[in-house]
Order: sequence, then C-alpha cells, then structure tokens
Amino acid sequence: MIIIFATTASVLYFHVTLRAAQGTKNDSQYLLDSRTIAIGAIATICHAITLYHTIVTDQGLNLGVFAAASLVGWIVSLLSGLIATRKPIASLATVVLPATAVILVLPIIFSSQNFVSNSIGIAFHVGISLVAYSLFTLAALQAVFLSFARVKLKKHTPVLGFLPPLPVMEIMLFQITGVAFVLLTIGLTTGVMYIENISDQNLAHKIVFSVLAWITFATLLAGRHYRNWRGTNAINSIAIGFVLLALGFFGTKIVLELVLQKV
Repeated sequence: MIIIFATTASVLYFHVTLRAAQGTKNDSQYLLDSRTIAIGAIATICHAITLYHTIVTDQGLNLGVFAAASLVGWIVSLLSGLIATRKPIASLATVVLPATAVILVLPIIFSSQNFVSNSIGIAFHVGISLVAYSLFTLAALQAVFLSFARVKLKKHTPVLGFLPPLPVMEIMLFQITGVAFVLLTIGLTTGVMYIENISDQNLAHKIVFSVLAWITFATLLAGRHYRNWRGTNAINSIAIGFVLLALGFFGTKIVLELVLQKV
C-alpha cells in the first residue's frame, strides 16, 4: 500500500509540475488554478500517508536522513502550493515538485533510522524547525532565480518569461525569509530545553551551524531594514545561511547515520 500511495504522489507531483510550467509560460505572475490545487492536494495527501507509515513507529518518530528528506520535501511542496495560490511563485513549483517526487521514494528504497521521542514538546520543536528549514529552501531557490534574472538583465538578454518581475521576486524573497527567520528563532529557543548532553546527543556541529545560520539571516534582515540591502547582498546572505543550515541538519545526519555507521 505504501508503494501505491508513493507512486500516486510522484505521478501527481509531475502532473502539477507540467500544469504549473504551462501556466507560468503564458503568464509570469500566474497563480495556481483550482484544478491544479486539487491535484496537488491529492498528491500531498498520498505523500502524507506514505510519511506516516515511514516515520511513526512504536519506537518513536523515525527521522532518519531519508525519511527527514521526504518530510522536508512534503513541507516544501505544501508551502509552495499554498503560497502559489496567492503569490506568483509557481515557477518554484517546477523545481520543487519534481525533486519531491523523487525524494519521497528514498525511505522506501533505503533504510536509515534515527528515533526521537514523539512527545508534544519534541514534536513541536521538530515541526517548527522543519517548517523554518523548508521556507529557507524556498527562499534559497527564489534567490537562485533572482540571481539568474539579474545576470540576464546585466547582459541585456531576455529574462525567461516564466519568472515574475525582479521587484516582485525580491519582495517575496524577503517575506519568505522573514517568516522563516521567526520560526527558526522559535525552533532554536525550544530546542535548548531538550539539550541534556551536547556530546552524547551529537549536537555540537548542529548547534554551531544553526547559530551561524541564524546570525547570517539576522544580519541580512537587519541590513534590509536599516540599509535597504538587496540584490547581491541578499542573494549571497541567503545562500550562505541556507548552506549552513543544510550542513547543520542534513550534513550531520549523513555523517552520523550513513558514514560513521559503515566505518
């Protein structure tokens, strides 16, 4: 049954990708239509069922690297779909959804285990942190698109039609980053309560990278507010912050769960 739900979700994700690509081709500020939203909703539901059977176990929540990647993909896809009904970011869906369609099958094919308590407090901390990370993923993709558009304009070559105007992209970039920063702050604050022994819990690298990422994003948002930072400053800061977060979360998990276990 898991394979059936996973396959259905993957197929529907690709179908929504094609519809979003067609929509943005005709209108750079295209918002997802009701039929596309309905198909996307079915895809995320099938994906959620797959995640439930992968993550929820008698031993606790299994947030192994592959299951965590699938969960992040689900959150990113869900958020991008919800935002794309109000804001012209459907172009991001053409990248996010195909990636999610591939990532969601990884926990089924590969085994990786990292159990955490399914208590309400831990679940809240993990949930807030993953939503923050997912929003930063969208911000990083938006930064890539913005960088590409800026390069095209500097070379006086046409910008791809499916991208919204630069000012619109930049505004959305900071809106997404601002919300993600607030959630990251909450996630880091609540996480402090569950630190018992940094060494035994293998949290040192995760904490260092997460704090450095927080400082990077805080500097960017302060620079935006007080000095109207934009363009290259924004793109570079978001790229650096996202890489730091990725190293802290997935980098640490890959080393602990895949590399060291094989040594």
